Amino acid sequence: MSKIQLFFIPIIVLFLQLITPHSSTNPKIQSPCQPPHHDSYPFCNTSLSTKSRARFLLSLLTLDEKIQQLSNNASAVPRLGIPPYEWWSESLHGIAVNGPGVSFDGAIKSATGFPQVILTAASFNRSLWSAVASAIAVEAKAMFNVGQAGLTYWAPNINIFRDPRWGRGQETPGEDPMVTSAFAVEYVRAFQGQYYAAAEGREKFRFGHRRKELREEEDDDGKLMLSACCKHFTAYDLEKWGQFTRYNFNAVVTDQDMADTYQPPFKSCIQQGKASCLMCSYNAVNGIPVCADSGLLQKVRTEWNFQGYITSDCDAVATIYEDQKYTKTPEDAVAIALKSGTDINCGTYMSRHMKSVIRKGKVSEKDIDRALLNLFSVQLRLGLFDGKHARNGFRGYGPQDVCSSEHKKLALEAAMQGIVLLKNGHKILPLDKHSISSLAVLGPLANSTKLGGGYTGIPCKPKSILEGLKDYVNIVYHAMGCIDVSCNSTDNFSEALSVAKQAEYVVVVAGLDLSQEEEDHDRYSLLLPGYQMKLVNAVASVSKRPLILVLTGGGPLDVSFAVGDPHVGSILWIGYPGETGGTALSEIILGHYSPGGRLPMTWYPESFTKVPMSDMNMRADASRNYPGRTYRFYNGDTVYPFGYGLSYTSFTYKLLFAPSKLSLQGFVQDRPQKNMLYQTSKGLDYVYIDELPYCDSLRFKVQISVTNEGDMDGSEVVLLFAKGLKHFEGSPESQLIGFDRVSLLRNATAETSFVVDPCEHLSFADEHGNKILPTGDHVIVSQDLTHMVSIESC
Repeated sequence: MSKIQLFFIPIIVLFLQLITPHSSTNPKIQSPCQPPHHDSYPFCNTSLSTKSRARFLLSLLTLDEKIQQLSNNASAVPRLGIPPYEWWSESLHGIAVNGPGVSFDGAIKSATGFPQVILTAASFNRSLWSAVASAIAVEAKAMFNVGQAGLTYWAPNINIFRDPRWGRGQETPGEDPMVTSAFAVEYVRAFQGQYYAAAEGREKFRFGHRRKELREEEDDDGKLMLSACCKHFTAYDLEKWGQFTRYNFNAVVTDQDMADTYQPPFKSCIQQGKASCLMCSYNAVNGIPVCADSGLLQKVRTEWNFQGYITSDCDAVATIYEDQKYTKTPEDAVAIALKSGTDINCGTYMSRHMKSVIRKGKVSEKDIDRALLNLFSVQLRLGLFDGKHARNGFRGYGPQDVCSSEHKKLALEAAMQGIVLLKNGHKILPLDKHSISSLAVLGPLANSTKLGGGYTGIPCKPKSILEGLKDYVNIVYHAMGCIDVSCNSTDNFSEALSVAKQAEYVVVVAGLDLSQEEEDHDRYSLLLPGYQMKLVNAVASVSKRPLILVLTGGGPLDVSFAVGDPHVGSILWIGYPGETGGTALSEIILGHYSPGGRLPMTWYPESFTKVPMSDMNMRADASRNYPGRTYRFYNGDTVYPFGYGLSYTSFTYKLLFAPSKLSLQGFVQDRPQKNMLYQTSKGLDYVYIDELPYCDSLRFKVQISVTNEGDMDGSEVVLLFAKGLKHFEGSPESQLIGFDRVSLLRNATAETSFVVDPCEHLSFADEHGNKILPTGDHVIVSQDLTHMVSIESC
């Protein structure tokens, strides 16, 4: 079976699952509006609008009952037949154990462990991202149906991976705002059920091919299968560094960086993804804790049309007073959070202090009603108050839909698509399993099944790298070399060296795990931990052939020593590949699958650690020897650049179509010429995006053909960049404006096209945060293709 077929089958089956319910029901589920005593309330009437039902429910609650709804663990209202509800569950890359809303103590004992987000993002495949989110949704709904989970999940994490030391960068789609925005939209829409439809409403669904947006249910009043949450809003990307913690950190962010780096993923998540939840973060932004910042929180509703609820991160209301010292009393912290737009507090701080807050006149009952209206509206959209009239489409999901063979195949495909080949000297890979006499698998993580990264659940059937390779090679030796990832001793090196001398080929598994990077834990170094580098060098010096170095972890590593060492033949980055990681890596090493992943973040040298992690500025500043951040603004050396990745086969590109000129004449609002364009002293012109009301009409296509000229089937990630305009201050060095994954048999050719929106893709923010589109020549680049598009002002 080809890899195309392997990917195609689980996705088709997955979507058939979504539209073909089973017949089982579960009597253990507690829900409101149950007959015979509690089904006649107006809020149970499904013929009424969501807002009307929510208002009816509010009108029946006492003040004390309302207050007890302001925590993630919302209290029951027995007299109305309303059971307690836990808002907090986690589903970042599979159903996780982190949130109290999920329990694996029941009929369902485990859930599919998909790769950590940073690795799935490395596939640069929107269809795959959507399929993974849909599979997680099926398992979430199944767990709800057997009483082991709720319907509200606090994922995805769409913060920008700004600093390579950040412990939670692994949870994100990487450093690029466009990629992060696209991931957010795919995840949220699929997870919330906004991509399910009749099978005939879909295009072919295979990797490398974009699918048309699936038809949503007609007249559904915003109904949701599940609720997803965009987090952490906003400019949150520091856990613990120096004197700063995520609880007390004040992120000083320019209007410019806020507009074109930090905010775009959240705007997309809300406007295109239609997320039903937003989480405000612990940190302050420019002196105001985000959960207390009415300017930020109201903007998402008034300007982005957010229709959902806003939750604090856990205890983030408490930190307004206790860590940020922004208020003088706990009551003031609760009052400002509620009045600023925070609807619910993860924790008990709000519910514990609210009666005192009301008694002191700091908030009114109307403020609470406003928050509860948002909360109840989401619950109603989820069908929690539909009683016997609840939609039956998802009631049949159960244990048979969790850890299914289709989901495990999808997890394997996601891991294989994401793995990045960083080096392949003398084409040492792939190995021929029929001619390998023996293989040594070394390193502290070689035999670990804990390859999921942060926010992991209980995986179905995890397999270590060692176990995976044993399935393909008859003679496999093993030694750890280091007893753990910290590798603080060389005492076990001798065993590893002895084993390495025996084998024909050697694989060393090095890198990071959660002891080095995770929530509440940032790194201080980009080097391999402890003596790991010494272990790699020692093994390389005695190996019969150049060794294969496998790197785990979500954060970038400075492995410059291995990049230039001929004794290290190949380097593979596998991130946190999830439960199928051992098999995925084996498939690639043994040549059953050609790697095609690309790095979604820059790999910096160790010298970058001299840059203060607390400096939020994206753009380089030569006056203070500041190199900038991410590929868009960084001007220093790299170990590996953003978008880097090799393949076992080779591809050539040909530009089929792109325009050479665009004219703004007739598209700019009618106003005096001197106000329409701003001219600097250097004679550089640009137009404000808000002066271009017909941006859609300026869009153009770029069509590229890709040919697989190698001797192996494979998939190619096509990245389209706009080069920076160096004469424009603040312009990015380069900017990703399109990406696609194209699957090709050997000697085959395929076409891909990108829709370029000049207002979005060729613009950037000025120092005031206003998006501007420079006129003149713009250079578009993809691989070795270069094309110039001239934007004329008249």
